[in-house]
Amino acid sequence: MRVPYQNMKFMLSVVQMKDAPDDEGWEVAFAGRSNAGKSSGLNALASQNNLARTSKTPGRTRELNYFELDGQRRIVDLPGYGYAKVSRQRQNQWRGLLDEFLQTRQSLQGILLFMDIRHPMTDFDQRLVDWCEYRQFPVHVLLTKSDKLGYGKAKSTLLKVQHSLKTTRMPATAQLFSAFKKTGLEEAYDVLDSWLHINAKN
Repeated sequence: MRVPYQNMKFMLSVVQMKDAPDDEGWEVAFAGRSNAGKSSGLNALASQNNLARTSKTPGRTRELNYFELDGQRRIVDLPGYGYAKVSRQRQNQWRGLLDEFLQTRQSLQGILLFMDIRHPMTDFDQRLVDWCEYRQFPVHVLLTKSDKLGYGKAKSTLLKVQHSLKTTRMPATAQLFSAFKKTGLEEAYDVLDSWLHINAKN
């Protein structure tokens, strides 16, 4: 655990970008397919049990949820994508909000992309990676729920994802992660520290 993330607190939820915090400082977006473990990952990184709501029902996150580390640094939890049981109208609303966020936020430094290690690089994941490549946003993939696989299979999946990311033309890395076992936290902190301009000694 690291102090800046332990101090993280919820700021606000927005459904329109005009209501977002001032576009200054640095922020990192947490993205991923519905039920990939974003909320559990956020709680683990913050060493808090209930900072982000977790649910076994995919599609629970329906807004842009802003969390503040300090006055200049933020985490933005994006709506989970790819959940078929959400109405097409709602999916289009979310997609429009995401598109506007990703295209307009000047303070956005990178995307932490959560993928269930048992179902990595889905079509939806690949679309987001492609979009980040187009916009030249760095991406770091957390292969979540890595405790669900044996070490050999988990490592093999990681190598395949890393190989896939090598074909992109922007900084793109990947790691194993388990919110349940609290593994992979330090590696994820290192990436966040770099993007958010945090001294690693904090």
